[in-house]
Amino acid sequence: MTDSRTGRRAVETADAFGAYPRLTPAQLQVLSEHGTTEPVAEGQVLARAGEPLGSFFAVIEGRVAVEAGGVDDDEMRIEVHGPGRFVGDIGLLEGEPSFATITALERGTVLAVPIPALERIVTTDPVLGDLILRAYLIRRSLAIGSGAGLRIVGSRFSPDTRRLLDFAARNRIPHRLLDLDGDHSAEVIVRRLRLDVADLPVVIVGGSQILRNPSTTQLSQALGIGRGLPPPTCDLLVVGAGPAGLAATVYAASDGLSVVLCDAVATGGQAARSARIENYLGFPAGISGAELAERARLQAVKFGATVVAPAGAAGLDRTGGSLAVRFSDGTTVTPGALVVASGMAYRRLEAKDLDRFEYTSVYYAATVNEARECGTDPVVVVGGGNSAGQAAVFLAGTASHVHLVVRGADLGRDMSRYLVVQIEGHPRITVHTRSEVVEARGDDRLESVIVEHRPSGEREELDTSHLFVFIGAVPATAWLGRDVDRDERGSCARDRGLPTSGRVSRRSRRRFPASSQWATCAADRSSGCPQPSAKERAS
Repeated sequence: MTDSRTGRRAVETADAFGAYPRLTPAQLQVLSEHGTTEPVAEGQVLARAGEPLGSFFAVIEGRVAVEAGGVDDDEMRIEVHGPGRFVGDIGLLEGEPSFATITALERGTVLAVPIPALERIVTTDPVLGDLILRAYLIRRSLAIGSGAGLRIVGSRFSPDTRRLLDFAARNRIPHRLLDLDGDHSAEVIVRRLRLDVADLPVVIVGGSQILRNPSTTQLSQALGIGRGLPPPTCDLLVVGAGPAGLAATVYAASDGLSVVLCDAVATGGQAARSARIENYLGFPAGISGAELAERARLQAVKFGATVVAPAGAAGLDRTGGSLAVRFSDGTTVTPGALVVASGMAYRRLEAKDLDRFEYTSVYYAATVNEARECGTDPVVVVGGGNSAGQAAVFLAGTASHVHLVVRGADLGRDMSRYLVVQIEGHPRITVHTRSEVVEARGDDRLESVIVEHRPSGEREELDTSHLFVFIGAVPATAWLGRDVDRDERGSCARDRGLPTSGRVSRRSRRRFPASSQWATCAADRSSGCPQPSAKERAS
């Protein structure tokens, strides 16, 4: 069989890593109880890139083609799927536009299932639901690794470009940077669209929707992320959607409370940016932080919680004995109780001239997106904890060399043993103990860093354009204002400082202490956030 549009033989795509499983007749029968069987004609478009996918489609007869990539992209990917296969990825469950165009290659039949029905299946059917969810998560990871999805056209040394790249990465949106400093296709797009400097960076959604230097809010709206506003009142408001906030949301919502979960950027927190978590209870083979976060988000929604992100908390007010949380967009929510799970803000590295490169060459996460930006360039990782160790091992898979700079004399002091073993045995990782990065050098971009070794004071210059910093963090609690007690580290002092509101519902009173209207789990500690080692938590 041949694709009439390309002249190529339409060979079914192999099932890579379980991304394209084939449904059994019994599983198709279960799905048919929630959807309808529809005939399709050759060339019929089931979904267009840049537009929401209206339904979940499973192939009954015939074949469909899934094309991912823009019209200016010479790396167009075409997948072919036959009977028993289903299309889409995790964005289908989150209201995102399709990043691919799906077309019938021949006359056939598909099973169309409405999205709400699919959500019920995913969260209630332990076999079929998990098969679909697992496949969708793997497909999203493959799409991110291939650079499919959004096209961000701009300079990688532009702070606005970096802002958009970070937003896409934190929200697990497949994307690719077309770098004005080295990608000819970026220049072609700029000329074709007649873009001015003020227009850059540009985001291209689905090959047709053009966003000129959009704010993160504008980009999130275009992608269908964080649609709608939180309700003005609820039993419980959870600020911060890392592991602690997600856990609190699931437990409270499953107990019947009306719960709103908000985060300034995306669900998952710092854990979602970990390529692999190997010490989280219940996952002996490890799990990606993104998959862990996505499963928790779906679980929260299953129990009726409202998830809103991006939505940054800007202040906490007390008027007439009630709590009111103000958000950066002007929205206000008055909850019966408040859980503060806003996590941590990364510590900045104090090094001479580093602030010149802060928004272009300094990274605080190491995922496939950052690895793609770095390519095979040598990188420098600063830190002696698990986050730094995980980053060093991960980046060594693609970088020509990784320099790990550690202040302490013993790598095992703050790092789990399994990571120490991997680092010490890796041929492309050099560990610099009792050392600090003291200076950054370069003209319009980072070119090298100066490392000072103690106690000799000897200095060494390491060539790099990419500096990864994992030197700890401080509680992100400044938005709470001065009325909330904090300890010397900035974490909230629990069960102090806020009176009980008369507006709290009966269910809230039964589930929260009568002496307090709030609970705190700052820094994601209450849920056993998997990144820090036991040594880090104790320090």
